[in-house]
Amino acid sequence: MNISIVRPDDLGDPEISRWRELQRADPALDNPFLSVEFALAMGRLRDYVRVAVVEDDGEIMGFFPYERHGFGIGKPLGGFLTTCHGLISAPGLRLNPRDLLRACKLTVFDFDHMVADQPAFAPYQTDVRPVPVMDLGDGFDAYVERVRANSAKNYKTVRYKERKLDREQGGLRFEWDSADSGALRQLMRWKSDQYRRTGRVDRFAQPWIVRLLDEMHAERSAGFAGVLTMVYAGDTPVAGHFGLRTADTLVGWFPAYDVEFARYSPGIVHHLLMAEHAAGAGLRRVDMGKGGREYKSWLKSGDLFVAEGRVSRPSPTAAVHWMGRTPVNKARTIVTDRPELYRLADRVLKGFGRMRTSVQSQSASTVVKEPWGAG
Repeated sequence: MNISIVRPDDLGDPEISRWRELQRADPALDNPFLSVEFALAMGRLRDYVRVAVVEDDGEIMGFFPYERHGFGIGKPLGGFLTTCHGLISAPGLRLNPRDLLRACKLTVFDFDHMVADQPAFAPYQTDVRPVPVMDLGDGFDAYVERVRANSAKNYKTVRYKERKLDREQGGLRFEWDSADSGALRQLMRWKSDQYRRTGRVDRFAQPWIVRLLDEMHAERSAGFAGVLTMVYAGDTPVAGHFGLRTADTLVGWFPAYDVEFARYSPGIVHHLLMAEHAAGAGLRRVDMGKGGREYKSWLKSGDLFVAEGRVSRPSPTAAVHWMGRTPVNKARTIVTDRPELYRLADRVLKGFGRMRTSVQSQSASTVVKEPWGAG
């Protein structure tokens, strides 16, 4: 078995075709973050992106996209931005992950959204987590029946708010797969505001992430595309989402809404409308991502599973990395497993966000700032 390391843009047409073939052959790999298009885009924007090409007897058996950071620290492709990673390979490929790390010149590789039970990484899994999905395989009506059986009260409340929004704000309109770049910018502004309000790091303060979404929004093929969806009240946008899809699966990525319309729960209204239109477009499921909000627990009609774990080769760097990362990962797991702790942590972060916003507002009176998105 031979492992060669290349940059994504070094992949030729035969390699790209083989990647797609391997991904289509395994339903567990049906996720756009595992698609070659995403790896190619990341390679154009980040110079630390690499792909390990695994060959056996002259035949390509797998691809392993990753990021190589300082001191040989390996991270999944896209890192904190993505909700799925793994080895795109022929089913059952047996590969020693430490040999893989050696070929990649990595001392350690941490993962938290790995496709569960991949043979190469399964021995290093420390936890397996459910990923809530909206299963549309039997159509939208069948999905709704399952949701109503799970939580009739929540479903009834959201549909009531949807009708109220339609009645009071000038008529409700949903746009599926919008090509409007202005609508995408509006979504980013809402999301940036949400990050600041809730004490999170603003992803869109990094220009390369904005460029990544622009590139993904421009992708249009049967097997991979960026999908922008928006809910309008009259001509006013009130909620939206930008995600990626394969031929069968839409993955949640950046949902957001206008807080001026919060009383209508526009985000959840949007999710139900998005599922309806996804089913109409022939998609079979919406992957809502691991962890997070309570609304996922009643919107879901099934689960996928992703794994957390760590592979390393003996080295001082790996030891230092373990001491720095393991306590943080354990603390995160404890918080996300206990709803009362999750809500408390969320309140603390929101309090910090309000304090930071207040300080920034006071500074704005003396500092002239460029418009959002400039530079």
